[in-house]
Amino acid sequence: MFNKEFLIFLFFLLLSGAFWLVMTLNETYEREIKIPIHLEGIPSKVIVTSNEEDTLRVTIRDRGYLLFTYMYGQNRKSLHINFNTYNKGKGHGSVQAADLQKLIYQQLFKSSRIVSIKPDKFEYLYNYGNSKLLPVRLKGSITPGKSYYLANVAFSPETVTVYASQEKLDSLLAIFTEQVKLTNVTDTVVQEVMLSKIAGVKCIPSKVTMTVYPDVLTEESVEVPITAVNMPEGKVLRTFPSRVKVLFTTGASQFRTIHPDQFRVEVDYWEIQSHPSDKCPVSLVAAPYGVRNAHPEPDRVDYLVEAQ
Repeated sequence: MFNKEFLIFLFFLLLSGAFWLVMTLNETYEREIKIPIHLEGIPSKVIVTSNEEDTLRVTIRDRGYLLFTYMYGQNRKSLHINFNTYNKGKGHGSVQAADLQKLIYQQLFKSSRIVSIKPDKFEYLYNYGNSKLLPVRLKGSITPGKSYYLANVAFSPETVTVYASQEKLDSLLAIFTEQVKLTNVTDTVVQEVMLSKIAGVKCIPSKVTMTVYPDVLTEESVEVPITAVNMPEGKVLRTFPSRVKVLFTTGASQFRTIHPDQFRVEVDYWEIQSHPSDKCPVSLVAAPYGVRNAHPEPDRVDYLVEAQ
């Protein structure tokens, strides 16, 4: 008995729900739907440097069940724009709001009304193959972890082909990635990054593989001979000691490539003459790439000036 009453109740509940749904869908509403737009019929010699695809946001007024069809139906609407039909010449094409509206109305039910279209026009830029190779550069920040430093950031490919008007090509020196932010990097990171979009510029490829190489910082030292400079003829400057240690920090893997002859330590005779003292200052004037906080130890030494 209970089950029979429950089934009767459930039947009338579903019936009233269906009735409510029909009434609701029969009301008039406004809804925004997205309509993809595609550029077609592009000549083989033409390179489109703007988006070949875009999405229109179209607000339509009609009965609910028809709007439901637009939004969730299997045959969702899209526009196909012919390149030659709207080509204005000089590397530019444009489909104005009135033309977009006509094309959209061709795919709508007769009772539907367009309230607004955003954006109100579709534009495309193109050229006939003007291009040049440009290097890829990082845009953003990469922070290594404690006791690490950033040894290298590499891109594959290192260069991309850029298509644009000659004026824009002349103004570009490199192509930057989209904003990248990595923190506390302690191991090699490999990820794909998109290239920044520039109006009227097309990059092939549009994304690259970025590899970040952190390295452990280590404190090291090498012994370097002291060289006297600006010595007058007939005189020789001798220092005691004749060699000093150069202390520095560098990456553990890079230290194997560093040699003492890549450093240069000098004593300047003119400096000694200008500021006489028992000891002369020692200056580090050259160090290899990747070396940090390099300094001689000691930074002052005993000296003797002799006649040859």
